[in-house]
Amino acid sequence: MSAGDPSALKGGPRSEDDQQAHELAEMVAGIARRHIEPRAAAIDAEETFPWDVVQAYREAGLLCVLVPAAFGGAGGSLFDEAVIAEELARTDGSAAIIFTTQSICTELLVDMANEEQRRRYLSRVVAGQLLAIALTEPDAGSDAASIRTTARRAGDEYVLDGTKHFCTNGDVADLILVFALTAPGQGARGISLFAVERPSPGLRITRHDKKMGIHGTTTVEFVLEECRVPESARLGPENEGFQAAMRALERGRVAIGGSAVGLARGAMDYAVAYARERKQFGQPIASFQGIQFMLADMAIEIEAARRLVYYAARLADRDPVAFRAMSAKAKCFASDVAMRVTTDAVQVLGGMGYIRECPVERKMRDAKILQIFEGTNQLMRVLIARDLIGRL
Repeated sequence: MSAGDPSALKGGPRSEDDQQAHELAEMVAGIARRHIEPRAAAIDAEETFPWDVVQAYREAGLLCVLVPAAFGGAGGSLFDEAVIAEELARTDGSAAIIFTTQSICTELLVDMANEEQRRRYLSRVVAGQLLAIALTEPDAGSDAASIRTTARRAGDEYVLDGTKHFCTNGDVADLILVFALTAPGQGARGISLFAVERPSPGLRITRHDKKMGIHGTTTVEFVLEECRVPESARLGPENEGFQAAMRALERGRVAIGGSAVGLARGAMDYAVAYARERKQFGQPIASFQGIQFMLADMAIEIEAARRLVYYAARLADRDPVAFRAMSAKAKCFASDVAMRVTTDAVQVLGGMGYIRECPVERKMRDAKILQIFEGTNQLMRVLIARDLIGRL
């Protein structure tokens, strides 16, 4: 791989007990220690996109983990993605989201592109170019089938018009995967997927959102006004984009689950270290049963979340039907755990945990978005319930 070729990525581990899984985790943890940890607080405070971290990802081959080996990538699996996301998020939430956004988009390209498009686009991913996905709109969040952006045929081109909202890293990506209606009025059956270059005439960034957390990522709104793309930029058949979006979201939920486990682990580790050192009433607060129970509950929930995420990752290719509900379970449970653990970590630290310079404060803010990304946890519970009892 031209953008990095670490041996730990080749082939990819298949379970948490695989020696390769440990090697992969250690390799990624090393990247986090060297390139992310020293910068995480400053990136959060300055709210700047960390190009130096992206360069480290390029050199390590992390940006193309899920590109098939035949196209120059590592040929990694969803399990690999979860392991990497966990280790990155253990240090910083933004660092994990940069990786998972790239990976989800890569999976969309692999899923929907034809052979020529794969050669064209995946070579750019291997070279280290960034990707973004544009599905959400001001009036279409969890109800993705309600998008209004249109793509009308004009000879051998499509003309795109509409507004996209909450696009992660849309202003730094080289290629944006845009969902648009090619058959207006048909809802989910009329959505197609397009690869739109950035910059492009007719694509205009209109807003940069100020967020609670993940300050090392950008979140933008952009407008498409008579934005022309060639027919060859349509990924997959016309009107089959919605199904591709759902498949990508299902797999993305496992990556978000991995990020949630990592955030929770990082917060627990910090809380344990602090509890051992902090003394009150002449003894470390770790000796108080109330603190011990909080830390024990963190450990229990993190281990359960981790096993659920890993199980879902292994299920992806083995049983795609069962995977749909399992990915929702993994994402929902793990992100709820991340929110609880980071909040309790702040409580263990007391007033220090509430100070902006404290890592657990940042982790708590970063954790919140994981309950929203790839479908809110309320939607996840709807999907899980439907799997249990059927659609009423």
